[in-house]
Amino acid sequence: MLDRFDRQLLNCVQIDDSRTAESLSRDVPLSPSAIARRLRLLRSQGWIRRTIALLSREITERRLRAVVLLQLSEHADQRGKSALLKRIADSPQVQFCYELAGAYDLVLLFDCAHMEEFNAVAEAVLVADATVRRYETSFVKRETKFAPFVRLELISMPD
Repeated sequence: MLDRFDRQLLNCVQIDDSRTAESLSRDVPLSPSAIARRLRLLRSQGWIRRTIALLSREITERRLRAVVLLQLSEHADQRGKSALLKRIADSPQVQFCYELAGAYDLVLLFDCAHMEEFNAVAEAVLVADATVRRYETSFVKRETKFAPFVRLELISMPD
């Protein structure tokens, strides 16, 4: 399980994974070599799934982004749902997909260069079969906050 040093390291690298072990040692009371060992272990054990680069708003602000709420057909079988989820997973324009409880079954975020691309992807991914009952699309006007961060101190985890 994760101890308090692991959680502190994970909090730091969620904000900036490019920091050196030397830099991290200023925030986590461990030697740089101990930090480097722990980070290798956290990666090998899957606690750090992957490292990505977040692009600047100057690059992303002109892209068309759409939040799609989707309802499955009442008669959707598991095979149809699995095929839909595979199409979603295989579509690079879908940035995330969450399964929901409530009036809708899925929420997706599309990122496309323009409306024509969105329409083509939505047709190919969402309207390919009768699994999807309906979907509603809202287009993003402006990003006001994007902070994919999980503060681990606040989660009850034993040391």
